[in-house]
Amino acid sequence: MIELDKLQSVLVKIGTLAVGQVAESVKALLFEPIQGKEVRKIELKIDKLDVKIDEICQSIFALQQPVASDLRFIMSSLQISNEIERIGDLSMSIIKRSKSIKEKHDLIAKFEIADFTKEVESIVRKTNECLVSKDEKAISEILLLNKTIKVNGDLIIDKIIEEMKSHSKVVVSGTNLVIALKHLERITDHCSNVAEYIYFVVNAKIIKHDKYEDLNLDKIEE
Repeated sequence: MIELDKLQSVLVKIGTLAVGQVAESVKALLFEPIQGKEVRKIELKIDKLDVKIDEICQSIFALQQPVASDLRFIMSSLQISNEIERIGDLSMSIIKRSKSIKEKHDLIAKFEIADFTKEVESIVRKTNECLVSKDEKAISEILLLNKTIKVNGDLIIDKIIEEMKSHSKVVVSGTNLVIALKHLERITDHCSNVAEYIYFVVNAKIIKHDKYEDLNLDKIEE
């Protein structure tokens, strides 16, 4: 079905743009604040593709009679598009927030935040690749990596808060850094949600709210 192929293509395209937005947000956080003109253009592209995905899905529903597996893909695509659009929004928020972190280089080095951002970029790339492969092992890796990132992120945030209590001069920068890190954690949640929708496409089974016990993830990884 041509429309389904088009839908798949647009999904990958919007996912690729989101990967780039996250990379730009990490660059802004770790190094110097970047000009938002170019990333705003990408944000507009993501928004337009989000609308296009809605239109393609509506067209398929109106003009064709998709079978069960195709119907799952169409329904999931609408949700996946929304998740990816939110990743783009959070990336923009991180870029804006980074401008208010004056002592960020010292804080980032002290709490090894660069390693944390690498994990976030990794899960975003894996998620976009999974849109194409729909590989169950990749789904498992995304779900597990999300849990690891959240644990690591919360540990870093706790340390930053302790630093803020001890040194009042870093309160403003520390607060903005904590918010940026929470945004990064939220990005990984959206990646996990995308993985859940892909699992639904493949297995016709809904998994939500971190209830993965029935999946036997260890078995999937083997």
